[in-house]
Amino acid sequence: MSATLGIIGGGVMGEALLSRILDQQLYLPQAVLVSEPQAQRQAVLSDRYRIQVTDQNQAVLDFADTVLLAIKPQVFNPVVATLTPRRADQLIISILAGVTLPQLESAFPNQPIVRAMPNTPATVGAGMTAIAPNPHTTPDHLQIAHQLFTAVGEVVEVPEHLMDAVTGLSGSGPGYIAVMVEALIDGGVAVGLPRAIATQLAIQTLRGTAELLHTSGLHPAQLKDQVTSPGGTTIAGIAHLEKMGVRSALMEAVRAAYGRSKELGQ
Repeated sequence: MSATLGIIGGGVMGEALLSRILDQQLYLPQAVLVSEPQAQRQAVLSDRYRIQVTDQNQAVLDFADTVLLAIKPQVFNPVVATLTPRRADQLIISILAGVTLPQLESAFPNQPIVRAMPNTPATVGAGMTAIAPNPHTTPDHLQIAHQLFTAVGEVVEVPEHLMDAVTGLSGSGPGYIAVMVEALIDGGVAVGLPRAIATQLAIQTLRGTAELLHTSGLHPAQLKDQVTSPGGTTIAGIAHLEKMGVRSALMEAVRAAYGRSKELGQ
């Protein structure tokens, strides 16, 4: 790995990446500098991880070989307006939804840049991250990005024009899944289950189904067919899902999030 890492933004995703990176010893604590405007948050990060913290974003650029942008996309323009790039070989990695490579290149001209879209399961090491490099990114830079995001889950490389689609599916996907799990829990309560048991049943069913699909390589339709017997309970439930348009609603949710991601980048 490169010698030093800087993170601009000490929020949930920035901390998730930081914690896993340190756990896997990709960087030593003394080789990490995080900029964060809130003093209370600075104290939390410093005490919890024994890293260096600052409220000066420029200090991160002056310090680090690799810089991770982990701020909200809405504040990208005012934040980068205060920054002066220092080194042409400094790798910039952005996890800002909707902020395109051309926008990043305007702020960091002629520098290697990787646009990335992780999702919130990264906080427990089960994330899914898509990355897209710009032309200045070398194989060594790309390896650094892969290592950083492999620390929090799986990584896939995609063309930059597909990053808004990634945002609509895996970036926003945990929110859709959470709504589905909540609905299953409420359904269990509606038919008489105690809420704690309904919660356990719903969450473990989700975890087990995801793991089965992941390890078996089965197409989701194949798994559905395996658990759907003629005239049985599962087909009755699936028929109602189709009647209520659940499949279409999920597809449209991805499309809506994709559209919003494109708007954020304009």
